[in-house]
Amino acid sequence: MTTVTSTSATGTAAAPAKTGWASLGATDFLKMLTAQLQNQDPTSPVDNTQMVAQLAQFSSLSNSTEMNSTLSAISDKLDKLNTASASNADVAATLKTISQQLAAIGAAQAAAGTTGTTAAGATTAA
Repeated sequence: MTTVTSTSATGTAAAPAKTGWASLGATDFLKMLTAQLQNQDPTSPVDNTQMVAQLAQFSSLSNSTEMNSTLSAISDKLDKLNTASASNADVAATLKTISQQLAAIGAAQAAAGTTGTTAAGATTAA
């Protein structure tokens, strides 16, 4: 495969520098493919099978990248769900403790023969 370098003399502003493979997208691939086709040797054009193979690789890479982002989103949602579940367990434990304390207070009042108010607001008498 031939390496192609292209420079542009137009007065357009340069795009922000991209780093790493993750920053390349479909637009970048199409620009490289177009540059490759424009600058190919007319006596030895690019083989169709090579071009189809490149398109298939790009499609596979694109699908893989999309799947990674989807799995990442699912993982984030599961983390939030686990955090909420742990928080709900803490609330349930606190409510159980309060319920036990109220039951103990009610039992103590009943043993002492005093009148009190239950958690539901009803008045009890000994």
